[in-house]
Amino acid sequence: MPHGPPEVGVGPWEGEWPTGEQYDAELLAHGDRRNVVDRYRYWSMPAIVADLDARRHDFHVAIENWQHDFNIGTIVRSANAFLAREVHIVGNRRWNKRGAMVTDRYQHVRHHPTVGDLREHLASLPDGPVPLLGVDNLPGSAHLETMDLPRSVCFLFGQEGPGLSASAREACEGTFSIAQFGSTRSINASAAAAIAMHAWVRQHADLSGDAAWRG
Repeated sequence: MPHGPPEVGVGPWEGEWPTGEQYDAELLAHGDRRNVVDRYRYWSMPAIVADLDARRHDFHVAIENWQHDFNIGTIVRSANAFLAREVHIVGNRRWNKRGAMVTDRYQHVRHHPTVGDLREHLASLPDGPVPLLGVDNLPGSAHLETMDLPRSVCFLFGQEGPGLSASAREACEGTFSIAQFGSTRSINASAAAAIAMHAWVRQHADLSGDAAWRG
């Protein structure tokens, strides 16, 4: 290959194996070709999830799924990158996982038949109710660039094209939009989700340590 290494990840562990319950013997023996940061090389999947669970952020991400939108998988991947508390799929239980690039295995993904069910779930969480904010360029929407995002929040995204459904708009405590300066009426749903999550990170995440800069 002209750019980058020919294989992803690392080969079998060389030398004496490390000790610790987090390590997976099969990965140590045969190599770890997964798309994970170096910190998690040779760790078992349950060990990685447990470590992520100890550090997850206080925002949730929800996506309406009426048309098997291909953006859902990409949104799940971004939710993993920004360490969302949970991802919620509203509507059809089956969703297009291709864009997730298997990150859904490390992310808690819940299904809710309706937006009302999602709202009930958020209201009953043990750490207190979580407000539901819709992301759509609707009349009267707040501006993401100038608003203070709640620390505890769930971002709700609609389908690519139609945006939030009528029932979703009614269930939300408010909506906000993302500033745009070109000719298109809207940006891609997965791009909007990544922008909203990153805005939360800029306001609330702990950026003081090396752990925040992983690649």
